Amino acid sequence: MNKYAVSVGEASFELMAKEIEALDIIQQSPTQFHLLDKQKSYQIEVLHIDLTHKLLQLSINGNPYELAIKDEVDLLVKKLGFSTTSSQKQKFIHAPMPGLILDIIAQPGAEVQKGDPLLILEAMKMENILKAEGDGVVKLIEVEKGAAVEKGQLLIEME
Repeated sequence: MNKYAVSVGEASFELMAKEIEALDIIQQSPTQFHLLDKQKSYQIEVLHIDLTHKLLQLSINGNPYELAIKDEVDLLVKKLGFSTTSSQKQKFIHAPMPGLILDIIAQPGAEVQKGDPLLILEAMKMENILKAEGDGVVKLIEVEKGAAVEKGQLLIEME
């Protein structure tokens, strides 16, 4: 019974997987969708996806929205009072999905802070900015601009 919690600004609501599957949605391009709901039409464009933090930036009928999505595991962890964030520094940054390295922003030896952009990965015709999970120093960059990468491939090693 897959349940999701979706937050848009201050508003949040829960959706069941069955409800999502029942939506009348048509994909028009890799980033554009058309949704019919309760006899209303919505044009949706995916502007950015942050898989690490489960965030989506969308344009719905020309209006920007940022959605935060939590799945059943996230909801259970929260209910139990645990944290999914680690206090340890992230040592390795891997590709969250297959794609193409469009740009490398960080350089070896550079000090970065949590949230600093490290590189841009194009996947499914969308640009995804991979950001530092914590403060640290870039030790090695294991890929080059223009390289095709596989899901899970090592991209950057941190100190």
